[in-house]
Amino acid sequence: MTFSSSPAPLSASPRPGRGRAHALAGISLGYFMVLLDMTVLSIAEPDLASSLDTSMAGLQWATASYTVAFAALLLSAGAAADRFGAERLFRAGIAVFTLASLLSAFAPGLGALVLLRAISGVAAAACVPASMAMIAQLYPEPAARARAVSAWAAISGAAVAAGPIAGGALVGAAGWRSIFLVNVPIGSAVLALTLGRALACPRGDRRIDWSAQLAAAAVLALFTDALIAAGAQAWAHAAWTSVGLGVSALAFCGLERRSPAPVLHRALLRSRRVRAGLLAAAAVNFALTGGLFVLPLLLQQQRHLSPLQTGLAFLPLTLPFAANPPFTGKIVARVGPRRPILAGLALLAAGGAVLAGTVFAEGGYPWLAVGLLLTGFGVSYAMPALVTALVGVAPAGTAGAVGGLLNAVRQVGATLGVAVMGAAVATGTGWALLMSSAVCAIAWSVFALARREETTG
Repeated sequence: MTFSSSPAPLSASPRPGRGRAHALAGISLGYFMVLLDMTVLSIAEPDLASSLDTSMAGLQWATASYTVAFAALLLSAGAAADRFGAERLFRAGIAVFTLASLLSAFAPGLGALVLLRAISGVAAAACVPASMAMIAQLYPEPAARARAVSAWAAISGAAVAAGPIAGGALVGAAGWRSIFLVNVPIGSAVLALTLGRALACPRGDRRIDWSAQLAAAAVLALFTDALIAAGAQAWAHAAWTSVGLGVSALAFCGLERRSPAPVLHRALLRSRRVRAGLLAAAAVNFALTGGLFVLPLLLQQQRHLSPLQTGLAFLPLTLPFAANPPFTGKIVARVGPRRPILAGLALLAAGGAVLAGTVFAEGGYPWLAVGLLLTGFGVSYAMPALVTALVGVAPAGTAGAVGGLLNAVRQVGATLGVAVMGAAVATGTGWALLMSSAVCAIAWSVFALARREETTG
């Protein structure tokens, strides 16, 4: 997340009352659409695989192409919003996202779909930091801004909750292509609601090192491809991709060292507590997105649930996203973020273990529901507290940078969750879910140890 630090021009003073509320609704609906697109596809996986006759690796790329582009471009999207104007970047991102969604609904094959999903990820990266800068412009008063951000976050939670159910209903009624068509009216509404001068943001002169940014994107894409190829036991492909990964990583390091505007904020990464918090955030999205990728395949292909039944089966996972954040906010305000983060990671580790045990034992849905509920509460405890914790320990003047880095790392975690857990499905869904439990347990240990070392050091 990033906030524009430049003062608003007098001609763009925000409109009071209904106009401002409409603009906030449009900004929030744009974020709703971006997050909905990340969750709604999971229910469509079996139908998509059957329709396009694709492999597990193809399914992984249909999901990961979006998160790879989203994660990589988030690193510079905040600077781009400041440089080109947040509202211009936001509207351009929404327009491209809407068009890419429309074209995705008519994709003739997997290759075209993967490309269009990557374009959607680029557009999503343009929208998220820009939306925060627009809220800051629209609500300059701190108290009003806090309420606006809360509304924006609540609507995002509703997107995660609605995604599996909406996806199940759409796929059951009209097939996987329909899940992309739903973005067209939503995107059109966002563009209509965000018209007007109230959202005009100043343009700045922040520098963006596009060569380093492209190298970072190549590193993440090649790393993901190597993991997916290894999971498919395509060892020659994995070997050649690993060579390209090494070359790209060396190029990125060289460009970053010489860059006057590095992609990664070095001062942030020198902080042990920031690194531990980023690892925790990556682990949360690893477990969430990886679980959303592998569980629909289990429920539909092995337990023979319909798409709608699968969407409803995810309610124990998704409902806490909508209901728990205000409660978590009160806990964080009272006891600080550390204990909610550790509790959330512990719940995620326990949830993954329960889900894995249920799959191994071929248990019934009630036990799956327990594992999903633990996972849902784990995410909704950990993530809001992590935002507070990372902003609190970031060096002075880097709050916007840490927000952007946090969002990027979350999407990296999501990408790795799909690649690694998808590959582990070949040995059994239970092992994939056990892997997510182990990742969260490791993140819990690192986060707890980072604070202890700092206290005793």
